[in-house]
Amino acid sequence: MSAATSSLKEQFDRDGYAIYENVIDADLVREASDHVDWLLQKNPDLRPEQLHNNLMTDDPFWVRLVGDERLLDIAQQYVGPDIALFASHYISKPPGDGQPVLWHQDGSYWPLDPMEVVTLWLAVDDSLPENGCMRVIPGTQDMQLHEMKRHTEEANVLSSRLDPELVEEDRAVDIVVPAGGVSVHHPNIVHGSNANTSDRRRCGLTIRYIPTTTRIVSDGPWPSAFLLRGEAVEGVNEYLPKPRYREDAHMAFRGCEAWN
Repeated sequence: MSAATSSLKEQFDRDGYAIYENVIDADLVREASDHVDWLLQKNPDLRPEQLHNNLMTDDPFWVRLVGDERLLDIAQQYVGPDIALFASHYISKPPGDGQPVLWHQDGSYWPLDPMEVVTLWLAVDDSLPENGCMRVIPGTQDMQLHEMKRHTEEANVLSSRLDPELVEEDRAVDIVVPAGGVSVHHPNIVHGSNANTSDRRRCGLTIRYIPTTTRIVSDGPWPSAFLLRGEAVEGVNEYLPKPRYREDAHMAFRGCEAWN
């Protein structure tokens, strides 16, 4: 592990988050941006903030993207060498009316046992305060998980929030990430993001990686359970086969012929 990487891991352990710049090349970032447009064309009834993991079961580009070795190398620092995907979700806030994400803790939503998981947030666009970048409250990764309360009085991505009395908003910091960069955060950390009222889109891809020792607690097949690196643990999770590329069904991408 390089000195810079070690320093970022130390920051994560202290503050609950870290930022890695220049992780993904510009060509792949452009493909991810095109992928969002393609998904929205295929799913015109969805808001662009709501491109969830149920859409990726038969999407070879999405699986290729979350399985990129550069992303897995970061994830391995946090969950070890045997890595599976739990979930992934594009949150694309359109200019002018991009919805906020109210204060929350990710782990409160997730059926994982144990709660050993790390989120990598890949910036598809430059993520800035003016277009609604993520904000975190450092150190709250040590806070226990709380139940999220339904909240629909204002349009928001999750339709829920953490009890405002538990949030020290004056301690929040903006997570500024250039396109192609990645922020990493803990499942317990309190975080959210403001509405996008700017004239620039703010798109990011959340990627939730788990060690293969963590169980996805589900009654049936989980739509985004893919083994991405290393070995599965017998009896813990059933992993999906990686989807095969079909010209009539999928977005073309660099290397798609290898997914036939």
